[in-house]
Amino acid sequence: MRRSVSCRIEADVVEPTDLVLSVALAAGARLEAESLVVTLGDTEVGCREVIADHGTRLHIVDGAGPGRLVVTYAATATGDGTPAPVADIDPVRYLRPSRYCESDRLTGFARDQFRGLHGAELVRSVSSWVGQRVAYVSGSSRPTDGAVATLLAREGVCRDFAHLVTALLRACDVPARLVSVYAPGLHPMDFHAVTEALVDGRWLVVDATCLAPRSSLLRIATGRDAADTAFLTSTGTTLELVSLDVSATTEGDLPDDDIGRDVVLA
Repeated sequence: MRRSVSCRIEADVVEPTDLVLSVALAAGARLEAESLVVTLGDTEVGCREVIADHGTRLHIVDGAGPGRLVVTYAATATGDGTPAPVADIDPVRYLRPSRYCESDRLTGFARDQFRGLHGAELVRSVSSWVGQRVAYVSGSSRPTDGAVATLLAREGVCRDFAHLVTALLRACDVPARLVSVYAPGLHPMDFHAVTEALVDGRWLVVDATCLAPRSSLLRIATGRDAADTAFLTSTGTTLELVSLDVSATTEGDLPDDDIGRDVVLA
């Protein structure tokens, strides 16, 4: 499957700041073409690449600003790439509570709600439960909201769905983590967030929003929660996001997505 993805970020930087971009396809994608250009005003600025866990590629811009920052990324990927390996630390790291996935606060609820379920059946049940009880409402959540806030509000965006699914799975002793992705077919188009659950030695993709076929997704960043997968991070000062445009398409028709089928993300 050939997929083309792109993003354009514009932001106003008031004072010099260090920036971390997480918009490039993760290492392991079968790239046919790729470009990343960062400009400040009329000047192209350099960035250095750092490889984080699970092939996440971070691009760091040191001391950018002041001025209008423009980030333009584009890539074409072919094939499915290599399935995500399971590291020895993964079952430990991704069972622990984290900033936005407060699984320790949801343990009693989760184990009662999903009593008697295990493995892939448990994963599908958690995803379906969240998908049926949480409404997708653009702009309904705050950047600081975690899984507990989403459970109480019963509404959110993709990161909120993913945080709640991840927290409930961890509360049921299933290692789970958050993945930011490009998602062909997604509407409204944006960066997307899904969950990966570790079942029988494989990382299975879980998307309670059902807004895009899982087999078309392309991995960007992987981590404990959104704190590890933000597309833009600034340190030293704040910046104002002016616009964000994301595109993700496939060559030909989008694949079907049977929610009862296990899907592994490359």
